[in-house]
Order: sequence, then C-alpha cells, then structure tokens
Amino acid sequence: MKILITGVCGFAGSSMAKILMQSHSNLQIVGLDNFSRKGSELNISELTNIGIDLIRGDIRSQSDIDALPKADWVIDCAANPSVLAGIDGQSSSRQLLEHNLIGTINLLEYCKNHKAGLILLSTSRVYSASELASLPVESSDNRFVLQDCDVLGASSLGISEGFPTTAPLSLYGASKLASETLILEYGECFDFPVWINRCGVLAGSGQFGRADQGIFSFWIHSFREKKHLKYIGFNGTGHQVRDAIHPRDLVPLLSRQMLEPDWEAPKIINLGGGVQNSLSLKELSSWCEDRFGQNKVLASQDERPMDAPWIVMDSTTAQNAWNWHVETKIEDILDEIAEHAEENATWLKFV
Repeated sequence: MKILITGVCGFAGSSMAKILMQSHSNLQIVGLDNFSRKGSELNISELTNIGIDLIRGDIRSQSDIDALPKADWVIDCAANPSVLAGIDGQSSSRQLLEHNLIGTINLLEYCKNHKAGLILLSTSRVYSASELASLPVESSDNRFVLQDCDVLGASSLGISEGFPTTAPLSLYGASKLASETLILEYGECFDFPVWINRCGVLAGSGQFGRADQGIFSFWIHSFREKKHLKYIGFNGTGHQVRDAIHPRDLVPLLSRQMLEPDWEAPKIINLGGGVQNSLSLKELSSWCEDRFGQNKVLASQDERPMDAPWIVMDSTTAQNAWNWHVETKIEDILDEIAEHAEENATWLKFV
C-alpha cells in the first residue's frame, strides 16, 4: 500500500510518518511539503533515511498535485493551524483559505482521479467560537472547570461531535469545516473512502510551538529558556484549559481506517486527550517551575480573539466505534517535551 502524507515535515506529519514506517513493513510513504514552516527542513534527513520518498511541493498548486505518483490513501496534515491565521497580520485571509481550502479541493480532485481514500486531520476549532466562549465555567484549583449545563454536545467528558458548529468559528475553523463538508460530498459523489478526525491539541517533542499553536511545546521551551510569558485574557489568571494528545496515539486509529476499515463507523470523530490529559496554563507553569525553576509570567487583561476558557475533546465516539483510547499520559508528553528542550536549548529560534 502506498500512502501520501501532506505536510510531512511538520510536527504531526513527520511524527506519524515515522511511526507508520516502523509499524508496517509493507507500506510505501510519499511525503509532500512546501517547507513554509520555519524549521521543517530539520526533519528531511530523518524521513529520507527511513525510506520516505520526500517531494517538495505545495497543495495549493494543482500542477504540483498532478505530478504526484498514485497513492492508495492520502493523510492530509498540511494546514495553517492557527486560530488567529488571517487576522493576526502574519498571513492574509486569502493565504489561509488558499492553503486550508483550495489545498483540500486539489487533494480531493487527486483522490477522485486515483480512487484514493482521504483522511483529514481536522480540529476542535470547527466548533462554534461563541458557544465555546460562553460555556459555564468556574475557577477551581488554578483551572476552569465546566459546570453542569444543558449545552448540546458539552458534558463533563468534554466537547462531543454534537456541539454546535455555527459561526463565528474563526477563519481557520471555517476553512476546516468547509473542507470537511467538501470531503464528505466528494466521497459520496465519486465513491472513495473518507475519514475526518477532529483533533485536540497535538503535543510532543520536536514541535515548533507558538503561543497560538502548539501551546504545550511553546510554553515549556519558553520556560526553559527563561523567556517572559503572559497569561492573556480571563483576567490574567491562566486558568484556561486545553487537552493534549500525542501524534503517536493517532497512528493505530489511522492504520485501522486505512487497513481494516469499518464502513459503518461515523465519518467524523473527535480525537483528544480528554479531561485526564488536560491542563490549564497556570498548572503548566507550576509543572515547569518544578522542572526548570522560576520564570516570570505576566498577567494581561487583553482578550485574544476567538479564545475560549475550556476546550477538552470528548472522544467517546472513537472509543465506541474503533475501540480507540489515548495511551500517552500528559505527564509523559510534558516530560518528552522537557527533555527535548533541555537537549535543544535554542529551539525557539525556529519558531
């Protein structure tokens, strides 16, 4: 079987490519990347050394996609994954949509022409930003805790697939939700298999984390390098909560979706660390202090656009449909990132 992985030199793509190659001796992997993410070139030698056929190309370019060899499955990891993308002055709204939406259309045409299956790594940010922002939470032990509520798709387990996806989402979230809809329609109209996996915060060593994406990696590396950090919004408490999932925990599910598919399973599922793998920024700072010593963290009253006090993914559907469970505990994720930070003292120069 031949697999095409887009964004293969990014954190998620490279992590999963390496584990797939180690787990399945009969797989051929072709990796596509445009190397627009600073630091992504660092993954080239390791990927090529294990036999991955690496191609420089851009999913926004139809000619680049047309030149690719035929694959049986496409795993789409290429995206501009920041919730602030298109509104932060770092990239234009058109660039965001070209990358996240036009790129999807080009890949769908590829899958249609080659009868290849498509797996999209989507995001928790397809869920309504206004609904997430208005979730009833209370502060308890340095974190926000979700209160009992009758909000559709929200429970003590997290946000389920039934949570509203009504606008506003963010330009990033809207581009991924539109991609999801197109993927489902293309799969139905042109008879090729599709799966959509809505992921929580991916985290692990080697991630080029920033404040608006890859927060666990960014925070730990910044703490290690004694960079000043800032709690933004929510009265500067740092009580906002996110769950973490390591890319290695996605691989068993993706392998089943490609090699042992259950066609009765839902096409869209959440994949996240859940409440047991969640932390607030305040809790993360305490962990970092124990590991690295004190560092200055400022409190800001500024509000970050499209922010939310509590985003934790409920993966019950994946557990029931695929018998999937998170294997990597958050303590192990943090330790892995910290060890990488200690071995790569100037990692933030790549961010």
